[in-house]
Amino acid sequence: MLDIVFYLLAAIAVASAMAVIVVRDIFRAALCLILLFMTVAGIYLLLQADFLAIVQVLVYVGAISILIIVAIMLTRDARHGQPLGKLKYPAVVVAALLLGVVVFGVINTIFAMPDNAPLQETVKPLGKALFGDPGYLLTVEIAAVMLLSAILGAIAVIREK
Repeated sequence: MLDIVFYLLAAIAVASAMAVIVVRDIFRAALCLILLFMTVAGIYLLLQADFLAIVQVLVYVGAISILIIVAIMLTRDARHGQPLGKLKYPAVVVAALLLGVVVFGVINTIFAMPDNAPLQETVKPLGKALFGDPGYLLTVEIAAVMLLSAILGAIAVIREK
């Protein structure tokens, strides 16, 4: 059953990645990118990497994707996309070479996991390490305030124009 779910998620991920490249409307391409990020989070869940799945959803889907969509909405004439330039054919050659390298690496890698591998908790030890007794709570709070001030500064700069 998990194999079927994996192949379904992999097919959706490949289709949405291709849609990001092929779709002419940049806003729809950003939505396809969000779908790609969500399917990668699903694959992380199948691999029992729950912390990575949560971080994928929070950081990439929640932050990066929204940032991209806001940038698209605030940019004039971004809906038309870029016309195809003279570098189209070299880009196809480089992409094909990169695809060949990735496929070669995946085919020649031995993915072996013991059948009786014990499941380990990942979120609780990381939470204790970050926010426990000698943790980094103050550092995380300072980073959050700095990010908030950067966002407010960016909004103030955009409003002046």
